[in-house]
Amino acid sequence: MKQFYTLASIFLANIAFAQLTPEITSWKINTTGSTGYAGILTNVQQVQYSTNNVYVSSTCIPDYTIGPWTANPNIPSDKNFVFKITRTPDENTGTLINIPLGHIGVWSNGVSIFNAKDGMSYNSAGIWNRDALFYEGISFDDCLGHPGPGGEYHHHVNPKCLYDDTDSTHFSPIIGYAFDGFPIYGAYAYTNSNGTGAIKRMKSSFVMNTGTTRTNGPAVDATYPLGAFIEDRTFVNGAGDLDIHNGRFCVTPDYPNGIYAYFVTIDENLYPVYPYVLGPNYYGTVQAGNTGSNSGHNTITETVTTYIPTALGITNIDQIIEFEYYPNPTKKNITIFVAPSENNNLEVQLLNEVGQQIFMERNIQPAVPYTFNLENLSNGIYYLKLQGKEKLTVRKIIIAK
Repeated sequence: MKQFYTLASIFLANIAFAQLTPEITSWKINTTGSTGYAGILTNVQQVQYSTNNVYVSSTCIPDYTIGPWTANPNIPSDKNFVFKITRTPDENTGTLINIPLGHIGVWSNGVSIFNAKDGMSYNSAGIWNRDALFYEGISFDDCLGHPGPGGEYHHHVNPKCLYDDTDSTHFSPIIGYAFDGFPIYGAYAYTNSNGTGAIKRMKSSFVMNTGTTRTNGPAVDATYPLGAFIEDRTFVNGAGDLDIHNGRFCVTPDYPNGIYAYFVTIDENLYPVYPYVLGPNYYGTVQAGNTGSNSGHNTITETVTTYIPTALGITNIDQIIEFEYYPNPTKKNITIFVAPSENNNLEVQLLNEVGQQIFMERNIQPAVPYTFNLENLSNGIYYLKLQGKEKLTVRKIIIAK
């Protein structure tokens, strides 16, 4: 089942609104007490932040339907995680940190991200490591996830039910954060890293090896075809859009000044492509507490503020109005086009980061383009709020002149 990714509204008390950045606002927070698998609360339960860190509390259960899992006896459970994401990520210029087994980041709905491996190797020699998609793919549900032995539901590959991975015309949303603090986007981005060019699907730079032999490993055959092992691919700089970590430094709608970002990789048929999310090692440094034994249960020992996404009333009306908005980022104008299937006489508002109304227009009709002039506004993040009697949608836009 596809889910449309909507951006939460903004509220902040007693501190500067300038501190509200994407690592705080990009999470799918459960504000209604909705439950999912086995009656467990879904998505992120709470987001708290300080000057340097964001703490994301989650059950590890999504709001989309999960299961069944063929040939997998494990059952998802409430993991009661508190993940810690740095707000000041930096490139690691020293010894790179290998991507470990277990969770390596967290999706925007609080579900764990796992790496490309299944934790086993050929003859247990630790040389030819097994690819999770090849060996465990049969146990993935329709959303491409499955539970581990401890009940931790997770995705090794593109979380197709978290965002619309068929939308190749818009820059994909942030769908998670790696534990080095850098954002993870869906599959589509600007062609050029400077924020120009058409939207395109990001391509991995790992290339499948050729030949029929593997040194100290099994021959390439029907049992062990190419792609069965992680080492069946070689990184070739420039073969795709992304570096060895499966990311690049680039301009994004959320970071108009640019940031290093990871991207999930899929092919033209939406099938996952190695390394799927992150490459063999992190681009940045990783704080203690998220990886290793008993990780993901961070204790908050600093003063934090709770992010409450309710100021625009999005928790009172939770049905989505489908509409297009472009260009984004924009320098001067923004155009909206409401889907023909929506109701008449909608209301559109433009709000700044603190929830103050910049303008409002009533009697917006479906199937009619409306263009608004924004040239007198300063650069920054704003929010389009489109509302009817029974539906409401809030979308983030960037003004970058």
